[in-house]
Amino acid sequence: MSTSPDTFDPLAVVVDWLDAGRSGDLDGLLDLYDEGATLQCLCENATLVGRKSFAAYWAPKLKNKLGSAFTLDEVVLFGNIVQVDYRNYEDRPLRIYFHFDNSGKIIHTSCRARGCGPADAYN
Repeated sequence: MSTSPDTFDPLAVVVDWLDAGRSGDLDGLLDLYDEGATLQCLCENATLVGRKSFAAYWAPKLKNKLGSAFTLDEVVLFGNIVQVDYRNYEDRPLRIYFHFDNSGKIIHTSCRARGCGPADAYN
């Protein structure tokens, strides 16, 4: 059953995503995504679809993350899109955009190093 966008808090989902990353909880991280979600990583020139490819992408990063990884620097809400500036697994500054479905699942993320590329919020 779908719910309206007003019944979930996109910022809370982002906090859960950051918490899962900090704690190295791969299953918790993956559970936040819709089954058909896409991930575009401009840092690594990668586009992924679905849980299996996300698991292969995230598992080594979570295993080898630095203690300061997944630290929130800034968050901006644009309707159902959330722009997050945070520290990646190597403590490098990244910007990631989260797009959600009406039930609050992440349907698309796009990340890139902060300071490179156009500064629009809808990637």
